[in-house]
Amino acid sequence: MIQSASRQSDVIFAEEGVLSHPLFGGGLAAEAERALEQAGLSYADPEQAEAFLRAAECFAPDHFAVLIGWYRYYFYKGRLAEALAIGRRCLIKTAREKNFAVDWRDVRAGDADFGSYDDVMARFFMFCLKGYAYLHLRLGDLEEGREASLKLLELDPTDRINARLLLDVLARAKTAEAGDE
Repeated sequence: MIQSASRQSDVIFAEEGVLSHPLFGGGLAAEAERALEQAGLSYADPEQAEAFLRAAECFAPDHFAVLIGWYRYYFYKGRLAEALAIGRRCLIKTAREKNFAVDWRDVRAGDADFGSYDDVMARFFMFCLKGYAYLHLRLGDLEEGREASLKLLELDPTDRINARLLLDVLARAKTAEAGDE
């Protein structure tokens, strides 16, 4: 069953417009926004970029835009374990915002319309879980990556997020590994 709080947030989202949503920077302090811009401009200088990301976090702790900034920074720098840690924070924050179970394993298909493009937070949850699955696969935790990928298909059997691709890659890797033995 879709929670009334999530319906209420969707109504607020529709009334205020897409750019007012926290996932798109809505409610972000101007100082945090400037710090994120500077972090992007300083990407090639890790010390400087991270200082700006920390500043953004000081101005807007736990804001989605700041978390996404950290995630993207770590991911594109190839710091996958750190990206995964931020991805976990995003999953938990989104679960709390949507009144889902905090453990992704306990989220159920009836908690939201996960296949819809209209529920931005449910879609973000799916993208976070897909990133979580992908990073676990990349870091060698194949079972956790497989379980998270299967959960994506359970939540949205139409597979709009293309979770089956992760399972296909995993199956090919296992086939190749078996051939090497």
